[in-house]
Amino acid sequence: MVDKVIQLRDISFYYRHGNRVLDGLNFTLRQGERIGFFGPNGCGKTTLFHLIMGLIKPASGIIKIFGGQVSEEKDFRPVREKIGFLFQNSDDQLFCPTVLEDVAFGPLNLGKKPKEVRQIVRETLETLGISNLENRISYKLSHGEKKLVALATVMAMQPDVLILDEPTAGLDTAAAEWIVEILNKLNLTSIVTSHDMPFLTKITEKIYGMSEGHISPADKATLHSHMHVHRGGLHPHIHSDEG
Repeated sequence: MVDKVIQLRDISFYYRHGNRVLDGLNFTLRQGERIGFFGPNGCGKTTLFHLIMGLIKPASGIIKIFGGQVSEEKDFRPVREKIGFLFQNSDDQLFCPTVLEDVAFGPLNLGKKPKEVRQIVRETLETLGISNLENRISYKLSHGEKKLVALATVMAMQPDVLILDEPTAGLDTAAAEWIVEILNKLNLTSIVTSHDMPFLTKITEKIYGMSEGHISPADKATLHSHMHVHRGGLHPHIHSDEG
C-alpha cells in the first residue's frame, strides 16, 4: 500500500472570469489519515476535491494519486474506483429513477454480478438506516433523504478512500450523529469538509483551514475546547464575551 495516497504540488486554478481560487497549493494525504477542511464559501474546498477526482484540470502543478501522476481522463478512471466522492449537492450524484438503481450503479460498473450487487445495496441501505427508501423515486426524496442516499452510492463502491464535501449539510442533529457513528466505524482514509466544526472534530484527526488559495498548516489552526477554530491560533489573541 502506498503511504502517500494523494499528493498535490504547486496547484493553481483559475475560473474563466479570472479569479484565482487556488494559488500554489500543496497538500499530502497519507494512508490512514482522516483530515478535515474548514473555510468560508468560495475558498476552494470543492474546487480542490474536483481536481483530485479529475473533474477539472489545474492551471499548473502536479497531482499524484496512489503514487502515480494523474493528468488525463484515462488516469483518473482507476482513481474513481478507489476513492469515493460525495458531492456537496446530492442532485449531482443521483440520476437514476429509483434509490435501488442509484446505489447499484457504482458496483455494477465495477463489474460485480447482479446478485452480489443486490446484496451490497441492501447491506448499504441497512447500514445507513434507509432500507425503507429502496424503491422510492430518487428525485422525490427530501433533501436529507437525498443526502443519505448519495452517501449510500459512495459506500456501495466499497472505496479505499473517502472524500466528503459537506456530508451533513441539511441533515438534522440525529441524522448527523448517525453519520458520525458510521464514518468512525468505517475508519477509512478520508478528507471531509464541513462548516459544522463539532462534526469535524468527531470524525477527523487533523483539521486544516483554507483561505486565499492556500491550506493553513496544522499549527496555524488551533482547536480550542469551545470548538472555535481560526488561523493564527498560536499568536496571542483575545476572545470577547460580548454578543
